[in-house]
Amino acid sequence: MVYANWSDPPLTYVSAAVTGSAKIVIAGGFGVGKTTFIRSVSEVRPLRMEEPITVDSIGVDDLAGTPDKTTTTVGMDFGRIHLLGGSLVLYLFGLPGQIRFRPLWEDLADGAMGCLVLADTRDLDACHGALDLLEARKIPYAVAINTFPDAPSYGDGELRQALALGPGTPFTTCDARDRVSSLYALIALTEYLITSRPAALESQP
Repeated sequence: MVYANWSDPPLTYVSAAVTGSAKIVIAGGFGVGKTTFIRSVSEVRPLRMEEPITVDSIGVDDLAGTPDKTTTTVGMDFGRIHLLGGSLVLYLFGLPGQIRFRPLWEDLADGAMGCLVLADTRDLDACHGALDLLEARKIPYAVAINTFPDAPSYGDGELRQALALGPGTPFTTCDARDRVSSLYALIALTEYLITSRPAALESQP
């Protein structure tokens, strides 16, 4: 796949060449890298709704894998990117990771064309809540393992089985800090959506 064929240099406006648009949700467990992912791929300054982590989160939010984390998303993240030579624009909505925000997950997932679920091999169970919601809403999704430096490594078959993914569900890895790596994960989802829901993606924005 040629990166340049998918994404032009970042635009600060919605291109006049756009012929289709899609709302994409970025989901996953607490601290998995959703905010970092959107920040790395968005061509505009992303909207971030974060608050400092306080003592009230002790015993509620698991910081074992991210001991240096000092803030958490309490609303949503938002970013935007053009793909396919500027003809397709994706609006990215990042969900908060904690299960207590499920009512907000449901609201933000409404109208989504698809979802990229980020997962961490140190705590795969953390993304099951999001996967359950997507299955219930019948929202197509892809899964990307965010490769933290100290995270254990497993084979694709083991990970698919642990996450109960169907054979047709796109599955990849990424480094949420790296734009190109994150973009390829987003492209894997977009290719899947183009194949499974082409008419919806071809609609005018």
